[in-house]
Amino acid sequence: MNYYEINEGAAERAKDANSYDPYKKGSATHQYRAAVDEAARIAEDQKRRVDPMYHDKIDALLDKYARRLAEVTNKGFEIDARCPSILIAGGSNFNIRKKEKQNAARDRNMEEYNAVKGILSQIRSVGMGGIRSDDKNALEKLRAQLEVHEKAQERMKEANAYFRKHGTLDGCPVPVSDRARQSIAYRQQMGVSVKPYESFVLANNNAEIHRLRARIEDLEKEAARANEKAEPVEGDGYRLVENTELGRIQFFFDGKPDDDTRTLLKANGFKWAPSQGAWQRMLNDNGRRAAEKIREALDAIPEF
Repeated sequence: MNYYEINEGAAERAKDANSYDPYKKGSATHQYRAAVDEAARIAEDQKRRVDPMYHDKIDALLDKYARRLAEVTNKGFEIDARCPSILIAGGSNFNIRKKEKQNAARDRNMEEYNAVKGILSQIRSVGMGGIRSDDKNALEKLRAQLEVHEKAQERMKEANAYFRKHGTLDGCPVPVSDRARQSIAYRQQMGVSVKPYESFVLANNNAEIHRLRARIEDLEKEAARANEKAEPVEGDGYRLVENTELGRIQFFFDGKPDDDTRTLLKANGFKWAPSQGAWQRMLNDNGRRAAEKIREALDAIPEF
């Protein structure tokens, strides 16, 4: 895994254009490398979950993330240095038109930054094929993922506590990645705060834990609800069915729906399934709400 160069000169100019505080040499590179280290941890975790045949793809995505993050970071510094803030320039010398152009460029660069962050999600999904709610083993797979993240959270917290107490990772009872050890050595050289796992690393992992717990809870509720089969709803020219075996909520029509009805169905996430002869979407609370919205619209159509 490679680090890419951060333009320290541009970072300092950007700081000078927006703050009276002096720029701390190397801080931009430190922040960039910390983000890449976190991406490397995500990549290593993913490699442990999937077949080795996927490892090269994970490595390629990690390198892509590191490269593009450097590009968007350097671009951000270049943009921030274009026009000083009003606190630096003063009101009488402030170029409003130039600042507007700068803000527009910042917005475009932020869109690119968000796209770069999306690469982390790609890394997490390699070899997983996604976990669909209608997968009969979805709960088992999600619980396994949750366990991995919960154990990682406890491991990282314990490593941080050990380092805080002893000032070293020697003798640490939990495994710490080589990447974390290298990061500590680098940060010590830079003279910045040191701990094996930065706060944002723990926060990101904790957010994933909460996401997985929420999804597991939703699927458990849906599984319990499936045992209470809802009766089909009959309407004028249609029938609404909760197909728990397929995990789909379905509209059956007496004939081909007209253009307006088909537009309504598509706008609410329903797709035509020739194998079922029905318009359907995933059976969950969102699907039920969408179906109810369609029913209300269909039942409101006046008869002539």
